[in-house]
Formats: sequence, C-alpha cells, structure tokens
Amino acid sequence: MDLHLTADRANAEEQAAVDALLGEPVSSWDGGTRQIERDGRAAFGGEEARTRRHLLLPVLHAIQERIGWISPGALNYASVRLNVAPAEAYGVASFYGMFSLSPRPAVTAHVCDDIACMTRGAGALCVKLEQRLGPAGSPCADGQAIWRRSACIGLCERAPAALITAAGKTPRERVIAPGTSEGICSAIKDAAKGKLPAEADSLKTNLSVPQAGQPQLRLLRRVGQIDATCLDDYRRTGGYEALRQAFEWGAERVIREVIDSRLLGRGGAAFPTGKKWEAVYLQRHFGRPHYVICNADESEPGTFKDRLVMEGDPFAVLEGMTIAGFAVGAQKGYVYVRGEYPLATERLNHAIKAAQAQKLLGEDILGRGFRFDVELRRGAGAYICGEETALFNSIEGYRGEPRNKPPFPTQSGLFRQPTVVNNVETLVNIPEIILCGGAAYAKIGTSYSTGYRLFCVSGHVMRPGVYEMSYGPTLRQVIDIAGGVGGTGRLQAVLLGGAAGSFVSPMELDIPLTFEGTRAIGPTLGSGVVMPFDDSTDLKQVLLRIAAFFRSETCGQCVPCRVGTVRQEEVLQRLARRETIGSVAEENNTLQEIAQAMRDASICGLGQTASGAILSATNRWNLFS
Repeated sequence: MDLHLTADRANAEEQAAVDALLGEPVSSWDGGTRQIERDGRAAFGGEEARTRRHLLLPVLHAIQERIGWISPGALNYASVRLNVAPAEAYGVASFYGMFSLSPRPAVTAHVCDDIACMTRGAGALCVKLEQRLGPAGSPCADGQAIWRRSACIGLCERAPAALITAAGKTPRERVIAPGTSEGICSAIKDAAKGKLPAEADSLKTNLSVPQAGQPQLRLLRRVGQIDATCLDDYRRTGGYEALRQAFEWGAERVIREVIDSRLLGRGGAAFPTGKKWEAVYLQRHFGRPHYVICNADESEPGTFKDRLVMEGDPFAVLEGMTIAGFAVGAQKGYVYVRGEYPLATERLNHAIKAAQAQKLLGEDILGRGFRFDVELRRGAGAYICGEETALFNSIEGYRGEPRNKPPFPTQSGLFRQPTVVNNVETLVNIPEIILCGGAAYAKIGTSYSTGYRLFCVSGHVMRPGVYEMSYGPTLRQVIDIAGGVGGTGRLQAVLLGGAAGSFVSPMELDIPLTFEGTRAIGPTLGSGVVMPFDDSTDLKQVLLRIAAFFRSETCGQCVPCRVGTVRQEEVLQRLARRETIGSVAEENNTLQEIAQAMRDASICGLGQTASGAILSATNRWNLFS
C-alpha cells in the first residue's frame, strides 16, 4: 500500500492526539511513504483498515482539540493510521466550520451574530469586542487567542452568546451566555493562561426552561429537578420502566403502539415515526445489520430544544434509542451531537458509560438477552449534517454531503444498511407512548398533531426558553406564556420554524401551532422555533443574515443550491443598497425564479427551503421599496 504523502511530518503532540484515540502505532512513522506491516500482513491496508475510516471525524477533533488547528503533518499521520488518501482526508477536514487548516492560536472565541443574538445586542457586543480586542479574526491576548463572528451556536434563549474553546492536552470549552464584552474578554484571558472555569448549571436551568418544576410537564419534567448525571435519580423518577414494558410487549407490539400514537417526527419533516420503524423491522430476516441514529445536530438558527433535553435528561435519550433498537432489531446506535454543544456532549458521554456500567447498554440488557450499544459522534460545524443522509456520510468519515433518494434510509442508510433516524425530541416521546399506550397518547393534542411539543421561543420575548405544551395552542398563547412581546413591546413579525421556516404577521397570531394549522396559511412548524421581532428590528438585515447563513452552509454538491444561495444573497444586497439591476419589481422576480429553481432541483431540503423565510417576508411586506 503506497500512500504518496507530502514531506510534512507530525510532531510528537500531533501524533499523541491521534494515538490516544486509535491506540499506539505499530511502529514509528517516518513522515513519508511507507507500508506498515504486522504479523506478515498490512496493518492498515485490508478490511480492518477500511472499517476504521468512520473514525476520521473523531481523529480530526482530537487533533484540533490538542493543537488548535489541523496541520499538514497531523493530517498525513491520521491518513496513514486510517488508510485514507490524504486528499480525501483534506476534503473532509476542509468541509467543517469548526476545523482550521491554517495556524491559529490555541484559544478561540466564537461570538454569535445570528438572528436571535441580533435581537439581543450581538451587533453592539461585536463593536465593543473590536474596540477591546481588535478586528474579528485578528490575534488578541498577546497573540494567544482569536475571536470570530459565528453563525448560530444554539444558545438563542441566552443571547447574545459566545463559545470559548482552548486547545491543549486537556482541551476546555466554556459557554458565555448571556455574553458581555467584559465577560468574554475575561474568559479569553483566563483561557490563554490555562484557566477556564466552568459555568454554573443552575444558571442554565433558570434561564432556559422557565417551566421547570411545573407538574404538567412530561418531556421536561426532570430537567432541573434531578441530577442529570445520576442514573439512580433517573430510575427513581420512572426511568427505564418503559424499556421494561417494551421487553414485555415484544418488538411487534412496540411498533404497533408507536403507530397507534400517530407520533410525527419532531425534527421538521413530520414523517410518521411508527411507519419508519416498521419499514426497518420488516427487513429483519435478510441478515443485514440495522442501526438507530439519534440526530442531535440541531443547527437551525433559533433551535435549541434538543440541547436542553440532552443537558438536563440524557438518560431519557438513551432509553428512547434503546427501545427503538429493540423494536427494529438493531444492535448499534449512534448519537450525532452538534459540535457546538460541549455540555450536552459531556452529559451524553457520561450517561452512556453509566448505562453500560449498570447493564442498561451493552450485552444482555435487563437480563433479556438483547444487546444494544451506543456510540457518540460529535459534529464539527456543518448545518447540512442535520440532513439524514449527509449525517450518514459524516459518521462514515466522508464529507457531509446528502445522498440522492431513493434508496431511502430505511433501506440503505448508515454503512448502506437499514437505518432509523429520529431526533432527540422524537425519541424522548417514546417512553411516554410506551407507558401510557399508543391510543391514549393519540388523544393528546389534535387528531393529526398528537402528543407533546417543545417550542423554542427566543427573540423579542420577555422570558425566552424552551416551552412544553400539548399540540393546539395558538401562536399568541405561546408568546403570552413566554411573558409577551419584549423589546419595544410592539410586534412587527414572528419567524416560525427557524431560518428555513416562514415569517407571519401580527394579524396571524391566532393560528393554532399544529401541523395542519400552520400549513393552512403557508408556514410549517419545522423545528418548533417561535421568534418574535419588535418594530425596532430592521427586517432587511434579518433577511440578509438568513441569506448569508444559507450561502455559507450549502455543501456545494448541487448547482441549484450552490449557485442559488449566492445569487439570492446578492439580490438582497443590491436591494438593501438600492443598487438594483433594473427595477425593484424585476429584482423581486429574480428572487422568485431563484427560489423556484432551488425548490425544484436541489438534492436536499437545504436548497429546497433556503428561500422560504425570505420570500415569506418579501411577499408580506414591502421591505425594499
């Protein structure tokens, strides 16, 4: 096996980062072309090596966390250890926003300036940081740190927000939210000195789940009320009783109860969960491995509900996954967590180990002869990896680009095997369905939108946070329960469903927040985002930020999305500057044509929905006259 590498060699720190994850190398590596042999056979050249490519993303994380960037030498060393062509490894590393392929200081401050943080003063915060630290992207703290403007980091309820990362042998991360210039500068200095104190958990619960402790809660009932790191606390509050019941019922009845519940996926697509499980279960006789994936890569601006569940009730996520694995005949599951969620990652890693220790994961779970293992994969800053087939490629060690459908994931998913993909909110509904029964669950909410729903309320409201309700409240009621309109108190618009959703006007506040209720007037619930804007907000700037987000996050695989998102942003910029090509009406027609092309011809939902919020606003209001 010849890997024609460059002459760049990994230093000791870089090799140690890779070896800590993959194990000690067979022999020392000289940085050039070589064939490593063990017991007379290629150590990294056969089937054993090919099965290790799925470790590429964790290896890249290990390098980035150790030295602060991914050097050519480190990438070469990782390529040899995993038997991945260096060009392919480079293609993967360059795909993700959290990785740097050029030298940068060990400490990085990611300061969000996306739409939710815009409503809470992110613009003024960045101006102050520029005054104190210099322009974004330039070294600060005596060259030991750098600060950058960032897209949404999933802390919308605590805006404006920042994430500080510090590379080293013991990498550290800390959220600063709500953020001030003083707090961020202080954290940067602490990190540069090797001191980055953790944030108090009590602050997270008080700010993020205003309903915490209320008796009517089901999905959020444990958040802030038990020790999220204690498996015994989880079991004392009913944890794993649903899994016991599932074992008593058997796989077929579990699937039937989920079908009877009429549970629709909570990630945005609203596909019937039970039907998805059934499609995988019916392939059990073909001898192929099945997989369960928890899609926890919520990267939609304005969305943060899954983060709160993972941080506050991680064992519920694992129990829901285990029930899914039992129902569809899977022995392996993956949780794909958003890269900007350090606490959620920590809590889930701890929960997996605790569940394994008490025989609630692994072999012979609860003495029932069922085996199910869960592995965590951390994303690296790519919104597109929330699309299920892009997520498969990311886990497998490839660029996170979507696949064409068909075949669908239930037929050919992860590693080309039948796969169930559900998001966090969907999975934590599963124990509720098992314990109360599918028919009873179906009576909660409306006939089409059944069960409980988490709403991510941010922007101009008095009490931003995650709110749990059964389906059926109006948009007005959701805003009222969050304390009413904040800011000036005068509502201008509400964004539903996040950046890929739609704007509605103050005249439409009485629409019921159900799948059928929102579709009746055009918008969709999407990921459950409710983001009001007061009348001081410049909606043109909000639309420009949404357009910049999609232009940045397109994977570039298909022409309609790759080119369309750029042209869409260019049109909006011309309209905002009053430098139109032709009339305003002609530019608006161009926007419509670009949107139509993206909807009709894009491979995945990113391109198909990238124009939704923008057109909903320009069609409702004459913003660029």
